Amino acid sequence: MFFKRPSSLVSLIRSFPVVLVLMLGCTGAAQVSTNERHAGTHPGHDSVEIVLTEASSATTGQLRTPEKRPIPAPIEFPEAFQRAVARGTRTNEGLPGKDYWQQETDYTITVKLFPEEKKLEGSGKIVYVNRSFDALDAIHFELAMNLHKEGTIRNEEAEITGGVQISSVRIDGVPLKENDFGGSRYFVIGTQLVVVPADPIAPGASITIGIDWSFLIPQAGAGERMGYSKDDLLFLAYWYPIVSVYDDVEGWHTDPFLSRSEFYSGFGDYDVTIDVPPGWIVLATGELANAPEVLAPDVYKRMIRAYESDEPLRILEPSQFDQPVTLADENGRVLWQYRAEKVRDFTFSLSRNAFWEGSRASVGDRDGDGVTDYTRINSVYRPNATRWVKASAYQQSAISFLSEFTGLPYPWPHMTAVEGAGIIGGGMEFPMMTLIGDYSAAGDEALQSVIIHELAHMWIPMIISTNERRHAWFDEGTTTFTENQTKNALIPGQPHDLPDQVTYVYMARSGIEGEIMRWSDYHYTPAAYLIASYPKPATVLVALRGVLGEETFMKAYRSFIETWAFKHPTPYDFFNTFERVSGQDLDWFWRTWFFETWKLDHAVASVDRKGRVTDIHIQDLGKAPMPVDLKITLDNGNTLHRRLPVETWLSGATDAVVTIDSDSPVRRVEIDPDHRFPDVNRMNNAWER
Repeated sequence: MFFKRPSSLVSLIRSFPVVLVLMLGCTGAAQVSTNERHAGTHPGHDSVEIVLTEASSATTGQLRTPEKRPIPAPIEFPEAFQRAVARGTRTNEGLPGKDYWQQETDYTITVKLFPEEKKLEGSGKIVYVNRSFDALDAIHFELAMNLHKEGTIRNEEAEITGGVQISSVRIDGVPLKENDFGGSRYFVIGTQLVVVPADPIAPGASITIGIDWSFLIPQAGAGERMGYSKDDLLFLAYWYPIVSVYDDVEGWHTDPFLSRSEFYSGFGDYDVTIDVPPGWIVLATGELANAPEVLAPDVYKRMIRAYESDEPLRILEPSQFDQPVTLADENGRVLWQYRAEKVRDFTFSLSRNAFWEGSRASVGDRDGDGVTDYTRINSVYRPNATRWVKASAYQQSAISFLSEFTGLPYPWPHMTAVEGAGIIGGGMEFPMMTLIGDYSAAGDEALQSVIIHELAHMWIPMIISTNERRHAWFDEGTTTFTENQTKNALIPGQPHDLPDQVTYVYMARSGIEGEIMRWSDYHYTPAAYLIASYPKPATVLVALRGVLGEETFMKAYRSFIETWAFKHPTPYDFFNTFERVSGQDLDWFWRTWFFETWKLDHAVASVDRKGRVTDIHIQDLGKAPMPVDLKITLDNGNTLHRRLPVETWLSGATDAVVTIDSDSPVRRVEIDPDHRFPDVNRMNNAWER
């Protein structure tokens, strides 16, 4: 999800010019002593002679005495993860184990919409196959719309609409009683529906559950992730009972939906019939199976032509809704049938009096036959959303770039963006679908940015299904990082990683951030949640790339995506993947940036020349150990690059000396000139004679 609210913390902080001054300023001088030497190297950097020193007892200029630093302890793998490794479903190398499994779920649903009454009625059959090693005493479902029920616990305000009304629950066609004792039964607790069969579901066995339900559609429901706008748009998400995840690490994931933190879903196959009045265009997750039966012939022809075009073409315009655009059945209704395989959710939109544009985007070679493959692009927007005339082009370039950047071609038949002003201010992702505000006041680049962000979510968490409810950073932070890399390529001329680094640094200096690995719904403040979920993890990934180098980082990043596509990784699988691919023990990095709120503050203390030899004294004033990249400019114009390795600080040292042997004196020294690392005080990062 991409937040864009008028009081959005991230937007507010990014507008502070003083932060950029703190980030980019430079000064500093201090004296240190020496006692021990060793050498360090890193790919892309020359060898450097390093002198470790004891902590200074005094400072001069604007530097302070370094504090005794903590030594990062190894990260502790949760017992549940260790059990999964012991059972052979995970490994300590970031790979699924030989006995890795996932549950199977098939949904067959008929859903009827009453747009005027803002009401939904649904009837579904869910076939659940137990592929785990465990007998299951119950099946858990999430009822997200119960967020809008009186008395439901939530951490944000929500419109009260009555929540989900369950009229029938059946196992193999036999009705169950609610809140019964003994035998088959069901009960509802908050946003959870629990179905209890008479006998446990054995490993390898299946169960068929039927459910009938209805609810009144909230105007901006589930935290502005679904709802309706005016009389011409409905966007339905979290509208059906979805089976909760039962995975090989934790078992059932039944954390309640409290509104702020998002979702964790299993993969399933869907066959959904959407029953709507005539004149509404329905776009949804999956493939439209009966297009000729629901679209007027001229609309159908324009749609086919648009999907074969590299240039966006209008399939429908608002004025054309005065004519029949859909084909009703004998009951005066239109039944749209969508099918989707191996997706973690299903959503759909109803629109009228809107522009519907179609085109295609290249995604690379999906199947290895040497031929470029394509996906269809849809953009649906209303006349007031004037900036959306570029939305299709933004989608095309983003999908093509992301397919190449991630190393995994976009796998699905279409990508659809729906303008949802009146429901949402930012954007929200779903498999093949995204709901985005109009961005009329924000500008073209803001709209392009949010489209890039939401489309990047198609990889994480839609293909790599992470647990957003507990670790929002895992999808939002990685997606923000990927968004920034996409913008660096598609919107050149500015460093798109820097605003997130600036935002994180400001919050770190303020002292109100929380640990990235804190469960998302349990951050102390909404601000701490936002920082730990979006800008900080994105910034940390840039720093990790700086530690490992571009080639190694991208190899690990793409390996993670390829390995865990259509599976359920944990953060520990992510950590282990980077260690396996890089061949490095990175516990110091994970501990520092994901489990603590330590700050990075490197400083140039002094530069002393004696004859040909120049000693550059570096102080580590923070608690976060990181390499020190130095750009050294000589009087003769030559530039030297040196790296002080992280091992310098992992022994507990807070001072070191880098020695340069040169005929030409040193004119300037700068730490991290490329801004790879989030130093909280760049005013002491440079020295100049």
